[in-house]
Amino acid sequence: MNYKIAVCDDSDIDREYLTRLLNQWAEKEHHSIRITGFCSAENFLFHYAEENDFDILLLDIEMGAMDGVTMAKKLRRENDTIQIIFITGYSEYIAEGYEVAALHYLMKPVKEEKLFSVLDRAVGKLAGNEKALHLEMGSEMVRIPVYQIRYADVMGNYVTIHAVSDYTVKMTLGELEHQLDDRFCRAGRSLIVNLGYISRVTKTEIRLSDGTVLHLPRGCYETINRAIINMG
Repeated sequence: MNYKIAVCDDSDIDREYLTRLLNQWAEKEHHSIRITGFCSAENFLFHYAEENDFDILLLDIEMGAMDGVTMAKKLRRENDTIQIIFITGYSEYIAEGYEVAALHYLMKPVKEEKLFSVLDRAVGKLAGNEKALHLEMGSEMVRIPVYQIRYADVMGNYVTIHAVSDYTVKMTLGELEHQLDDRFCRAGRSLIVNLGYISRVTKTEIRLSDGTVLHLPRGCYETINRAIINMG
């Protein structure tokens, strides 16, 4: 497969090191990759305005005028498919990954085996983005890319799928669950949520990155937390 990868880090040495590892991974897995390096968040965003088809982004958090988390938030406003892998020397930043659906955090110095494992997961996620539901809605067939589904809830015999638009179809939540993948988690009898959209979880609610607040059924907190940890 062909993948376009960005490495954004203000350290020349770190960019060169990551580029070398990326090339080793591509050779090992028989992927064709194109790597572009950026020395700052501003440099990346300027380039991205003209060329926005990157598949994977390795992003340093601690940079100059604009840090990596701030840049990732700007990027996520218009791109929810790029796989963001944060590179950091400080573990306290990890909680902020919820807000931008980061695939993973890698601590510096980055270990080859760990990076290769995360890149394999990124490729799997990219492949999953091509998966779609095909639902009969009245007299037409509607295609819903799975990655766009934020959550689904049930009312009576009908399930409402919340994606770019809302779609209500006659089916059970269990039937829908069988058509989804491991980025989704069942929370009780009436809710399925896309883990990648979760920004915060409490004992009573789930908050999504778009501001949506969902009631979390009693006893589901540990299930959701465990699913998020396993995903990361």
